[in-house]
Amino acid sequence: MKSCLIVDDSRVIRKVSRHILESLKFTVDEAENGKEGLEKCREAMPDVVLLDWNMPVMTGIEFITLLRQQPGGDRPKVVFCTTENDIAHIREAISAGADEYVMKPFDHETLQIKLQLVGMA
Repeated sequence: MKSCLIVDDSRVIRKVSRHILESLKFTVDEAENGKEGLEKCREAMPDVVLLDWNMPVMTGIEFITLLRQQPGGDRPKVVFCTTENDIAHIREAISAGADEYVMKPFDHETLQIKLQLVGMA
């Protein structure tokens, strides 16, 4: 079974994402900020990280930069989830190491397509 870590400060987004991911047969863990997410990755590296851009404690960009430096941190597919939709933000996410990008709010079909694009659904 594939594993996904949802890193988002919104409890609602984590709940909706968990529901979608579990229906796609993922085991799911959650973190409410980048620092907590990084600690969870150090314990057990997930197959996929669903990552919020704007969070307290540590932003999504800071998280992915540090994740990619960890042993095995190059392995997870990272899908940024954000309300930022301009090309500069998308470029920044991809250059920081993101594999894909999904706009909030997203639904089951949209997330499933993004996971298929990174080879995880």
